[in-house]
Amino acid sequence: MGGMVPKRVLEEVRFKNDIVDVIQASIDLKKAGATFKACCPFHKEKTPSFVVNAQRQIFHCFGCGKGGDVFKFIMEYEGVDFVGAIKMLADRAGVQLELEDGPGRVSDKDLLFKVNHEACELYQDLLLNDDRAQVARNYLAGRKLNREIAGQFRIGYAPEEWEFIVNWGQKQKYKLDTLERAGLIVRKTDDKGTRYYDRFRGRVVFAILDEQKRVVGFSGRTLEKDSQGAKYVNTPETPLFHKSRILYGLSFARRKIVDAREAIVCEGQIDVIRCHQAGFETAVASQGTAFSEDHIRIIGRYADSVVIMFDPDAAGQNAAIRTAQMFIAAGLAVRVASLPKGEDPDSLILKDGPEAFQAILDSASSAVSYQAQVMAERENVSSEVGAMRVAREVLETISKSPNAVQRERLVREAAGKLQLNPSALFEELRKSMKRAASSSRNREEAPAQQVTVPEEEKDLCSHLAQSEDTPESLELVKKYLPFEFIRHALCRDVVVAIIEASGKGEDITESIREKDGSDGEMEAFMTGLIMGPSKASLGERTPVDAVRDIILHIWRR
Repeated sequence: MGGMVPKRVLEEVRFKNDIVDVIQASIDLKKAGATFKACCPFHKEKTPSFVVNAQRQIFHCFGCGKGGDVFKFIMEYEGVDFVGAIKMLADRAGVQLELEDGPGRVSDKDLLFKVNHEACELYQDLLLNDDRAQVARNYLAGRKLNREIAGQFRIGYAPEEWEFIVNWGQKQKYKLDTLERAGLIVRKTDDKGTRYYDRFRGRVVFAILDEQKRVVGFSGRTLEKDSQGAKYVNTPETPLFHKSRILYGLSFARRKIVDAREAIVCEGQIDVIRCHQAGFETAVASQGTAFSEDHIRIIGRYADSVVIMFDPDAAGQNAAIRTAQMFIAAGLAVRVASLPKGEDPDSLILKDGPEAFQAILDSASSAVSYQAQVMAERENVSSEVGAMRVAREVLETISKSPNAVQRERLVREAAGKLQLNPSALFEELRKSMKRAASSSRNREEAPAQQVTVPEEEKDLCSHLAQSEDTPESLELVKKYLPFEFIRHALCRDVVVAIIEASGKGEDITESIREKDGSDGEMEAFMTGLIMGPSKASLGERTPVDAVRDIILHIWRR
């Protein structure tokens, strides 16, 4: 929610939310004279030091020092910003918010939230009551997802029609531009003019919620087994939806994560839903992309540790190690669960039950133990060269930790796993960290000459990365651009991977992850493109026009 809250509305929200009632709904307060006391919800303690003063409408903890008014409590307890706290308290008290971006102008984001909310309700109603949705109901039944869990996670159905949402939006008096900015419809301009069509067609639709349970976007899964299109179609980057900052399931998991101080990190939406259905309510997942620094930061606000549960194939193992390194660099404790071959959280829980899943969780090993095990399966650690290579990879992970205590513990675990003397690993760790520090200083003093990515090639990759709704762009590249004309090797590899993924109907990010080397360079490059500014807004020029111009530029070059 963007915009400013008028002072009179702010005071009305404060007046209608007595701090004792608000806090009592979350923790057990006990009367103590003129105040109320409880064990603090923000740190572990046995003797109550958390005090609420009803007369002054404030709280304070004499143990950890946190304190403030009712807005501050909601911000700390729910992990939201100030405006988010206002929205939650306004909803609780039935106060109508009148947010403004400026004098007399209602927030654009509020309109998009409203459109998404109503579209979500429409998709849900179709799933439950429309004959056309029988195929979707059959799919969910086959996945053992009942009506209750479908309702909780706001699952719906988008009919196999090109203009269902277009027509619905016009009946609701929404401008087509508004529906497009919400990501619900797609605009296409060609020599026949401009027309609009639905982004989600013939798919089960999963609502994507932010931390305040507001609908910011959707993910639609195809119901056709032999579909030529992408398995999943997602809302593009919009004013509400930023893939690198959204974690699926966090709105339901946040409070549980705060209580447990640990999160379960999965790969897919169904995995998250299955975990919650089975009672593992700290599960979250990224939105079909690699974990970003924003994702890590968000989880770090609520948890001290994570358990990573990715697919047990080579791509999943590599992704688990890269993600673990990012969490370690952020100062979190990391464990990685080893799922049986061919299983994911969804299939394991369905097949063997929650007890088997809990056993996998309990047996999850530290990130370096997991990495050492994975590397030992790929290298001959009984040889000197193999042992050195594995040790080097593991030490790279350990060196990312900013905490000396964590580094020491991880070194000792790695030494035990690799059957090496800990002192040898400590010595190599010191050397590698010293070299890294020296290299960093040298780069600052005399920046190395790096091969610059040609801007037109970077733009080409960016357009193609966001081309799920403009397949004409891919056809232009395939027909008119020989791959050897792309000078930068990384750009060339990315373009080839995108073209191949499109031809097979595969997810672009997953395809690149499988082709990526151990350094994850391609995935990092692609993540930067996807997280960067969208190439869709080009004024009167379409993305197809832009790609055509880039191809011509490369030919002239």
